[in-house]
Amino acid sequence: MYTFLLVILIIDALLLVGVVLMQAGKGGGMAASFGGASSSTDSIIGTRQAGNVLTNASWWLGGVFLALAFILQLMSSRPRTPESVLDRPLSAPVQTAPAPTGPAPAVPLEPAPTTPPATAPQGTQTPPTGGTP
Repeated sequence: MYTFLLVILIIDALLLVGVVLMQAGKGGGMAASFGGASSSTDSIIGTRQAGNVLTNASWWLGGVFLALAFILQLMSSRPRTPESVLDRPLSAPVQTAPAPTGPAPAVPLEPAPTTPPATAPQGTQTPPTGGTP
């Protein structure tokens, strides 16, 4: 429903702009510079009638625009009250991992070696041990 009313509002706004631009200016402003003293609507339905029809259309389209804008504003309001940042706790509670429920391991793990294994310097070879050459 909200989207439908929004589309109607946009169409109404475009029609309102068109109707207002088609009206003859009282002082020969922008309307006079586009088509001279008379506009295309004047030649179709007459000068006096074009002014009445366009004036009435602009009033009606303006009223519909305001009504739709008010209805859409009421529909878009939040259904709940806003909450303050100050109402929230400072930090989230710390969650600890649950204790293991299975039996403890029977064999202890091997300790890591404390000294690195001896390696030969780069570029030298170690002689083979045992066996005959």
